[in-house]
Amino acid sequence: MFAKVIQLPYLILSLNISDKGCKGEESLDKISKGQAKGCNPLALAFLGDAVYGLLVRQRIVLESSISIRKMHSASVEKVRASYQAARVKAIEPLLSEEEADILRRGRNAHSHTPKSSSVSEYRYATGLEALFGYLSLIGEEVRIEELFEIVYNNDTVC
Repeated sequence: MFAKVIQLPYLILSLNISDKGCKGEESLDKISKGQAKGCNPLALAFLGDAVYGLLVRQRIVLESSISIRKMHSASVEKVRASYQAARVKAIEPLLSEEEADILRRGRNAHSHTPKSSSVSEYRYATGLEALFGYLSLIGEEVRIEELFEIVYNNDTVC
């Protein structure tokens, strides 16, 4: 088992990863791309969901002076599968071959689909979250922020 420390603006998250998760050498700041690629895509999406959700909440708090109830509603809107899926199209042309492969692996991973979204939407959202999880594990915070800006600010789709 090793510890992973994820550092994003205003966030330090310590994550313990066992042999059932991402295998690799002990490290406190990042793991190699090869080790991260070896992770189960749903494990990457699990982490990416937390990274993406935190970035959304951080942005809402920093940009808004609205009630907590409205903050929650705004957050729910931005993290739902249909929102994420619609915005994957905006970032796909900008992804490297490696990033596109992680997104594809996350999209094709078999998982439970909630009733609140279609299978297609949920799979695209899972792909996006897998990408955010992968980038977090390899320490690519700048790339996460670049992609997040596009996803968060792209209101031309829906």
